[in-house]
Amino acid sequence: MVKRTSLEGNACPIARSLDAIGDWWSLLIIREAFLGVRRFSAFQRSLGLAKNILTVRLRALVERGILATEPAADGSSYRDYVLTPKGRGLFPILVALRQWSEEFDEHPDEIATMLVDRTHGRPVRKLLLCAEDGTALAPEQTTLAQR
Repeated sequence: MVKRTSLEGNACPIARSLDAIGDWWSLLIIREAFLGVRRFSAFQRSLGLAKNILTVRLRALVERGILATEPAADGSSYRDYVLTPKGRGLFPILVALRQWSEEFDEHPDEIATMLVDRTHGRPVRKLLLCAEDGTALAPEQTTLAQR
């Protein structure tokens, strides 16, 4: 197996984020956690992922503070995987990826679900990047500045 180069010390925040969550299996595990999956066997069943790969990905997500383990809610000897505040912070990223796919996928008719507001059952509005004053921003209206 080829070891991936770490981007942990990179000055770019996008590269640093990808170091923690850039693997597609990790993002899919996080998606499943948002959908309420908590057990190793349930992750494996829903993703169809080999046990050894799932073990490595879950361990990395726990080590990075994205998931935590806690005693199983049913009192069994199993451990549940739960999103930490850091993991819950990934929700807008997953929504942005979803919305990008809904807009640009070559076969949008094959997308079987849509994200809705749980209280009202209405579709979630497209994420919008805004300036501090609330003005919508396009990519050409942003730049990078030194801290």
